[in-house]
Amino acid sequence: MTVDEVMAESSIVTVPRPRDDGAGRDRPRESDPAAPGAVAGWGGRSLVLAGLGYLALTLVVWWHVWSTHPTSVATCGCGDSSLFQWFLAWPAHALAHGLDPLYSTALLHPTGVNLLANTAEIGLGVLLAPVTWLLGPIATFNVALTLSPALSALAMYVLVRRWVAWAPAAFVAGLLYGFSPFVLVSLTDGHLMLGLAVFPPLMAACLDDLLVRRRHRPVVVGVVLGVLVFLQFLVGTEILTILAIAGGLAVVLVALTWTRDPPALRDRAARHAATALAATGATAAVLLAYPVWFVLAGPAHYSGSVWNAAVLGGGGARLKEYVTATPSFDALVHLLHQIGGYQGASLSNQFFGLGLVAVLVLGLVVWHRDRRLVLLAVIGAVSVVLSLGVENPVWVPWRVLAHVPLVQNIIPVRFVAVTYLVAAAMLGIVVDRTRLAVLGAVAGHAAGDAAGDVRRDAAGDDRGDAGGDQRRRRAGGAWAAGVAGVAGLAVSAVALVPLASYLSPIVPMTTEPVVLPAWFAAVAPRLPPGQVVLAFPVPFTIDTDAPLQSAMTWQAVDDMHYSMVGAGGPAARVTPPGAARQGQAVVSQLSGSFLMSWITPTEVATLHRALAAWGVTTVVIPDQPRLPRYEQIPLITLASAVLTAAIGSPPVQQASAWVWHEVPRAPAYEPAAADRLVRCTAGLPVRGDAAVTAATACVAAVGSRS
Repeated sequence: MTVDEVMAESSIVTVPRPRDDGAGRDRPRESDPAAPGAVAGWGGRSLVLAGLGYLALTLVVWWHVWSTHPTSVATCGCGDSSLFQWFLAWPAHALAHGLDPLYSTALLHPTGVNLLANTAEIGLGVLLAPVTWLLGPIATFNVALTLSPALSALAMYVLVRRWVAWAPAAFVAGLLYGFSPFVLVSLTDGHLMLGLAVFPPLMAACLDDLLVRRRHRPVVVGVVLGVLVFLQFLVGTEILTILAIAGGLAVVLVALTWTRDPPALRDRAARHAATALAATGATAAVLLAYPVWFVLAGPAHYSGSVWNAAVLGGGGARLKEYVTATPSFDALVHLLHQIGGYQGASLSNQFFGLGLVAVLVLGLVVWHRDRRLVLLAVIGAVSVVLSLGVENPVWVPWRVLAHVPLVQNIIPVRFVAVTYLVAAAMLGIVVDRTRLAVLGAVAGHAAGDAAGDVRRDAAGDDRGDAGGDQRRRRAGGAWAAGVAGVAGLAVSAVALVPLASYLSPIVPMTTEPVVLPAWFAAVAPRLPPGQVVLAFPVPFTIDTDAPLQSAMTWQAVDDMHYSMVGAGGPAARVTPPGAARQGQAVVSQLSGSFLMSWITPTEVATLHRALAAWGVTTVVIPDQPRLPRYEQIPLITLASAVLTAAIGSPPVQQASAWVWHEVPRAPAYEPAAADRLVRCTAGLPVRGDAAVTAATACVAAVGSRS
């Protein structure tokens, strides 16, 4: 009994026969171990089943969301999660009110925010706008987080299914890719530009078709690839840049393999690839012309590095951490719980585990003639090298790349996205080849037993049992297929179990209610039009490196009813030099500082000028001790005193907050000197109605007598 007979009788797959369709599209040969990949026939049913399996698993990951209140529960209403909640909410608000979805002065007023120059997920925000309109931005955020692993895994399944004969091998590849530490750990902070990894596998499938398989018209494949480039641009330009580097390497490597082909085949392959890539370039150029201009020259754009000088080339991976499970860093977890961030365990997004590495290395050694494995291994090795940051003791490429325009804004460890892509594809191929190898060995043994039966029958009474022979062959084929399947699943377990064990502390994801301070829940939605609010803590993360960004969630939930000073992420870098820029440092200190020694009359005057430059009409400090720590400032009494000195009047208490209404544009008094601020706040508690009232009344009285 042959392998083909076992496969046919067990009805597991149907392997198409190689042919040349006469249009120059060559079919790979299943029998050639160096062929670029054998395609098993598969239909919509297996795709649906795989999708349902991934969706079931992602519901387990996000169980604490969907088993409670997905419209008001999330990983956090703070940190970078707040940033993405705002980014998802703005396109829906803009579409509903006829505003520009690419630019907004509702955040970082009055400069505004260029959403395309940020990780704004414009495409996802537009696509999920109906969810935002019906259920609000928290529900939209949860839908995006939930769909990201499932869709990413399904995209990898589509890529690998074209290369393998066994559907479970493709399913395992999707499982590794869509539920990898890179995806899940990224989503703990709401980083959808990383966790929504749908398009890289689909782009790889297009490159496979236009460079190797050539089964479809080159112009069609090129246009599809161009559309995918556009969609990835809307999801994240950083990953798109990384994919461009990896894709360019893949093109070069495949082109080198053409040198072994006859000239006619080589020329035909080159023409096919050139035509497809030209179509890709033309499509991407048309779709991206305006968005790229908007990023580079549109309102509130910025240039150069979006990171501080110390981060250039930093944030890199370490080789040992690919196989060594880095434990959750308790000090970091405690800090994030205090200042705003994921409220669960903090894990590494680069862990592969010794099991996965061993399976891939051994598979590459055993099937080293498989061009797919070799190509993927080379790309994976390069991506590992590029993921190493400058903090490594050996020379790394980022010592040079950290100063290259555009490329310098890539955080090196994010090249792990490519590493996981190639690792998942390699795992699918290795699992499939393991199964085929075991299937061949078991089928050969079964064929020998069948031949012995025939010889024994011939030596007997020559009475053959055709029906019994058929049943024995079917039973043997089913048994061989079962043994081979177990072997494939065993290899999958060796690769995936260590990863599952590593991720277990964050599955299901930790969630908590998204809490708005009473003032933002009750008063802010009723503010008159045109209000500009300075809300504490103020999300000027670029100055403090502390993700105090909850106010963006408050604004998103309030349907952008007011404009707001401050912004998370790199957006704050576009504030022009002057009073507004100088004021960022002052309010950042008021949001997070535990010391007042830095306060001088200069800072008070700077704060007043900044309030005027921002156009602030209302200043709000929530004062609710039961709010999460990251929604409060540590020194409410002292911050209120400084603001009173800068504004010229004390606040009113409204809905458990200290509020300054109708902030003046020009000072009509002499700001209180630093020594007077100290005298007015000396001995008072850091918060409390009596303390704030006494301190602000004292400062206001001093200012009125000056």
